[in-house]
Amino acid sequence: MRVLRVEQFKAPFVKEIDPSLESLQHEVGGTVQAVYPFDDPVALLCNDDGKLLGLELSRALRDDNGEIYDVIAGSFLIVGCGEEDFDSLSEDMIDKYREIFAQPEVFIRTNSGLLVLPYVTEDFTYRGDSELER
Repeated sequence: MRVLRVEQFKAPFVKEIDPSLESLQHEVGGTVQAVYPFDDPVALLCNDDGKLLGLELSRALRDDNGEIYDVIAGSFLIVGCGEEDFDSLSEDMIDKYREIFAQPEVFIRTNSGLLVLPYVTEDFTYRGDSELER
């Protein structure tokens, strides 16, 4: 199954994985939680206990106005939704979600809430047009 893997401090990348539950658990580092925050036929698979386990925050989920409504802890997958099971992502969906999650983020707790900043290093700059400069 062809999926998009998103890790902390890294650009998303395509990965071929076995569609078994054991493989999915391995990819997210524990019990799998499927969430459906998008209108497309895709699921976001993450560690169900990621926040409780204190996994590093990875990416923010934003509404249509760009407002953050949740944050994913740990590495996660974007997978296609088949009729009964998870499925490979189409090229269009890979491109779309690679763009959405392209910019790694840093999360800083402040007295007024969570501050979310782009994570930029000397070897990574997101230009905003789904191209990465290295």
